[in-house]
Amino acid sequence: MAGELTRSVIKRVIRQVGLECAAQGQSLSETLVAFVVKAVVLDPRNDFNMDRMLTENDMQDLIQLCVTRLLDTTNPSLSTIKMQVYFDMNYANRDELLSEQERVLEGKLAPLVRAITESAPHAQEEMENVYQKIVTYVLLRSGLGSPTDIEAVREVTAALQSVFPQTEMITFISLGKKDKEQQLKDLAMLVTGIRLYNKECQRGGSGIDDLPGILSEAIPSATRTLDERLNSCQLLAHRYMALLECMQEDPQRFSRLRFLKLKEALFNVRQYEAFLCILQSNAITSAQEVESLDVQFEAAMMVLKNTVQNKTSVESREVFPLFMELSKLWTSFQDEMLLLSFLTNMDDNLQQFLEIQSQLFPEEMLTSLLEGVTVKSDVERIKETMGTRVNVSEFTNQEWLFPETTDNFDQLLIQYHGFCAHSIGVKGITLPGNPAIGILKHKEKYYVFSSKEAAYIFAEDPDKFIQLNIEKAKKYAELIQLLELHHQFEYLVPHAQARKASKGSMKPAPKRESGTQTDTHILPPTIVRSYEWNEWELRRKAIKLANLRRMLTHSMQTDLSHMRRENFTQVYLPKDAGTQTKRDNSSNVPKPQIFLKGLRGGSSPTTHMVTVDLTRPLDET
Repeated sequence: MAGELTRSVIKRVIRQVGLECAAQGQSLSETLVAFVVKAVVLDPRNDFNMDRMLTENDMQDLIQLCVTRLLDTTNPSLSTIKMQVYFDMNYANRDELLSEQERVLEGKLAPLVRAITESAPHAQEEMENVYQKIVTYVLLRSGLGSPTDIEAVREVTAALQSVFPQTEMITFISLGKKDKEQQLKDLAMLVTGIRLYNKECQRGGSGIDDLPGILSEAIPSATRTLDERLNSCQLLAHRYMALLECMQEDPQRFSRLRFLKLKEALFNVRQYEAFLCILQSNAITSAQEVESLDVQFEAAMMVLKNTVQNKTSVESREVFPLFMELSKLWTSFQDEMLLLSFLTNMDDNLQQFLEIQSQLFPEEMLTSLLEGVTVKSDVERIKETMGTRVNVSEFTNQEWLFPETTDNFDQLLIQYHGFCAHSIGVKGITLPGNPAIGILKHKEKYYVFSSKEAAYIFAEDPDKFIQLNIEKAKKYAELIQLLELHHQFEYLVPHAQARKASKGSMKPAPKRESGTQTDTHILPPTIVRSYEWNEWELRRKAIKLANLRRMLTHSMQTDLSHMRRENFTQVYLPKDAGTQTKRDNSSNVPKPQIFLKGLRGGSSPTTHMVTVDLTRPLDET
């Protein structure tokens, strides 16, 4: 409960500090103020306890410390924190930047799309107005020209009429809203492809810049600028490290450097170097993308020329996909222009946070301090230790990783941004680590070292030195981002959440309601239908399989079946027909009837039989 009350008090302190700085002419973002306030509370030298309630005197002391620190323009630590806040709030990777650009473009075109898709024109004049809005949409969507450019509007109208004449408006109006929006996007791509082809053929192209040519010159120029600035800041960092090492070896000679905040200056240069490396990596990626796009665009244009040539008409199903492909490639060129502009602006704006270096350490002063001092670059320091490595047999409870024994060795996530894990907390400097010495795996995290001796000392008690590094980050808050210690100080600087947010470190993690539903049986059933528990059934199957081993399959082929194919015939069905060959007739004849008299006998012993014919004559029948 006390912690929650303390946090609410700190929120009031943040508002009060912002107001006092504004009253003295320094308008600072709430993100920066919140970071500095919590950094001051975190610093053990200021003796603020987050677990107890801050008194009124504590609040006033905290406000005064924060205002003093924020108004101290000669402190490299403040410049580094400002640089980190600026980068977090403004930097975006390729995917984020392009998706944001697409969202902004959709937002700008939304009113026009709504006016087109929701209209229901009936009169001819209304039809023409909607068609003109479609022309404007196509022009704005493609980004090739302005609606105020008469020549560009004329080109778009002519290209649109060739693929979507006004007679098709009746069909367009009958479509659904989603279908209309999709057709508008397809029309924009088709028209863009047609205009690009016409420009290639010297038949138009008003308002269309030569993006491939511009990018081929601008990207190398931007890369050279980044390289020059990166080399300059690396040289400065190497000089600072040499002076800091000499201070530790000979404190008397370099006693005046104690008051010049040399460590803060080193951290400032190191952070600037890290940000420049990110921008340089993006610039290299852009250069590779543009090189690939150039080849694809030329190939697509050549295919289109061969398809169209001098034909008066071409099948739409042949040429439309080619126009669409041209449009997609050109959109990628536009994306690269946007990314290059973004990187250039970021590089220029980061320069302001390095201006304090020339004020604290002018070139003449550095030259005099470095007399007799050997300045080593990071590459030279790593080369000096390439022949040494940790002897694994001397460590029984530690796991060491080496290039020849570890897969994906170069892709391991090294702690502290690749700096020596021992020198940060002990010496307070950022020496480059050499993975070839051996990478220590401790609690699923990986650590590198600048020398074999530093690796041995750190490995004796890793938790002790890890805690020393955390304590060092509490004193120098800029190390939290430089050494990538966000997981140790999430309550102070949630960088992933603060990016592009208006309140930075004070903004809680975004939350939203969500629901999930899973199947009753996520995994497929594992019932084995062929399983038998009865051993006699298993014996029967085994005997059957054993008998199969002695069976042979025979087959033969005859001359009649060789190369036989299926044949089909078709015949006319027989028709119904009937014939009559005779007719039925009948006749009636008398039935013969004969009566025999005397068969029964009589009184006389001799039988006298008399035959009487009773059959009727034929003429009576």
